[in-house]
Amino acid sequence: MGMEQNVSRRSFLGRFIAVVGTAFAASVLYPIIKYLIPPKSGEAAPSQVKLPFGRAELEADPHKSKTFRFGQHVGIIVLLPSGELRALSAECTHLDCIVQYRPDLKLLWCACHNGTYDLNGKNVSGPPPRPLERYAVNEVGNEIFVSKGTA
Repeated sequence: MGMEQNVSRRSFLGRFIAVVGTAFAASVLYPIIKYLIPPKSGEAAPSQVKLPFGRAELEADPHKSKTFRFGQHVGIIVLLPSGELRALSAECTHLDCIVQYRPDLKLLWCACHNGTYDLNGKNVSGPPPRPLERYAVNEVGNEIFVSKGTA
């Protein structure tokens, strides 16, 4: 004679509900966790970029500025009245809105919450808590190169 285990209906249902409940909870939590944890970026962070435009395009632009991609970020280059090219991060340090150059005020302005920066990237007014990152600019012939590091 073998040892038979008598499993009551109540015991079986309790185990069944526990297994189904665990599976359901996992199926609900897994997508939420995957959404909250950002995926790893496959793009390398460049230390230098060649701009797809030259000084002539900046001189022709009414705002004397253009934005450009710097890896996964956005930068802005400004042609100053002195003829100097100045490049900075274009992402406001408050909420990452894109800043724009206001030649009438000689400031970088964030339209989201009216934050302003001077042309060195220092936060002047509004909610931005930190200055903009400044980039080094090098002109080689008709090409403009922007790199991270001391400007």
